[in-house]
Amino acid sequence: MKNKTIFIFFIFFIFSGCVGTGSKGIFGTGVSIALDPRSLGTQIDDSVMQKNLSARLIMRDKSYLLSLNTKVLDGRIFLTGKIESPEEKLYITKLAWETLGVRSVRNDIKIKEVFNFGQSAKDLLITSQLRTAIIFNKKIKASNYQIDTYKKKIFIYGIALTSEERREIINEAKEILDVEDVIASIVLVKDLRIQKN
Repeated sequence: MKNKTIFIFFIFFIFSGCVGTGSKGIFGTGVSIALDPRSLGTQIDDSVMQKNLSARLIMRDKSYLLSLNTKVLDGRIFLTGKIESPEEKLYITKLAWETLGVRSVRNDIKIKEVFNFGQSAKDLLITSQLRTAIIFNKKIKASNYQIDTYKKKIFIYGIALTSEERREIINEAKEILDVEDVIASIVLVKDLRIQKN
């Protein structure tokens, strides 16, 4: 029991932090507080939900700390990473839906396969190419997006200021050589529950 208490304290210590102390803000995907169109209250709610879910996942299996990524955006939970079995994927989805305040869950977790260095290198290259493209595209606020690539499929999460910006980032992704599919979970500012005044 003592070890469990120490472990829980350690987890909350790792995931705790003050709002606005880092340049990335509390939206762990790199959206700074200054650029984030969500209200400060919504940002805090999302941060609390993300820390809550992350802590519960790690309590179930410490390996999830490295193998899973969780993102919360306006009450919507996005899950990525790799796990061992389909049963785990279902359980993780259930845990996400049990998070207080959740509005939806998008589970893009993949089942582990034999490691393929060539495929992993190609995925990393695709991600890097898209990051570079959106940084240099003046129509896109690059800091508002998180990008993951798995088996030549690009997963994009973030907040778009306009429908045109959302189309622009999807088009940039589709233009990258060897990309097989683009899965975009991009929320428009106008669709957020509460926006900055």
